[in-house]
Amino acid sequence: MSYFIHAKKFYLDHGVEERGYLEIQDNGQFGFYYSEDEKPKSAAILDFKNFSIAPGYVDTHIHGLMNNDVNDCDWNEINKISEKLLQYGVTSWMPTTVTTSSEKLDEICKTFAAHKGQEKGAKILGIHFEGPYFTKEHGGAENPEFMEDPSIEEFDKWYRDSDGMLRKISLAPERKNVPQFVRHIVKKGVVASLGHTSATYEEARKALDAGATMFNHTFNGMNLLSQHTPNIIGCALTADDVFDEMIADGHHIKPIILQMLFDLKGPNHIVLMTDCLGTGGMPDGEYVLSGMKVTVRNHIALLENGKLAGSTLTLDKAVRNLVNWEVCKPYEAIKMATYTPARSLNENCGCILPDRDADFNVLDSNLNVLKTFVNGKEKYSVK
Repeated sequence: MSYFIHAKKFYLDHGVEERGYLEIQDNGQFGFYYSEDEKPKSAAILDFKNFSIAPGYVDTHIHGLMNNDVNDCDWNEINKISEKLLQYGVTSWMPTTVTTSSEKLDEICKTFAAHKGQEKGAKILGIHFEGPYFTKEHGGAENPEFMEDPSIEEFDKWYRDSDGMLRKISLAPERKNVPQFVRHIVKKGVVASLGHTSATYEEARKALDAGATMFNHTFNGMNLLSQHTPNIIGCALTADDVFDEMIADGHHIKPIILQMLFDLKGPNHIVLMTDCLGTGGMPDGEYVLSGMKVTVRNHIALLENGKLAGSTLTLDKAVRNLVNWEVCKPYEAIKMATYTPARSLNENCGCILPDRDADFNVLDSNLNVLKTFVNGKEKYSVK
């Protein structure tokens, strides 16, 4: 049965509307938004008059949560991540691997293909392979043993075995034959993202000119920027019509640099993501994830050498951080966690528009998630 949401504020596709009614159609999709003086007659109404309605968050780069890890290739674990993400307002996500053997990555592809559409929580948009086509110099928490040059033949096998669920690959543009590889995967509808790299500005530009459209966790896993060597960071900051990922935990990038990135690129070209490991939502302690020993101290995930190992960030926290640090306004922070990541994958989620899936969050005045709806049905409510 169709119904209407009444709320204090709506974060719509074109901007913010104060008070009104949003139609949720009986097919689980949005209908029209109506102003306060256009109150619908003879209709069921859910009243959230003191709260705000925002699109469901979209996390396109996340490795795990609650001691569950995508690389474990266990569907039960993946489904648990999917369900837990609802608590943080995430209604769509992209399970992300770390560099491992080609055989293991193929096994992951087959697992997702075998369970396509069976997730019970946040919707799986596809798989993101972070690696294995990286440079060892900026491997970070990625395993250098399995780093290699791109292979079209290898990709074709993964893509086939994933039943088209492989949707994004992050790679270093200085590896051999990257332009040819990027051209090939883009024709399949797969997003090419640049990262974990020592690439020059020119090498990054060649990858963009071949069809790459994204920078993997901008600033992290890249050479330092200088006035003499603009390198890949200079390319990420100046290239038109590309997407820059941002980890807004205050550790990977300091707030003043987040501000600079936002001022340069704006909310339509920054993808707020988490890079969250299986340590997300877990207490401080020692963990083994994808064969790596990871220590969590004060919610910071560290390798044995003291370097950052992904994050424990959740997307709702990232949104609040940007607002609390006065990097941007709430509407802009929400847009970078919804519309922009969806657009980076050519997906139709992440916005409130007629005939789009009614995936949305109920937020309080501090942007805490109170309820999460998927296809118009309540899937999470704060206790």
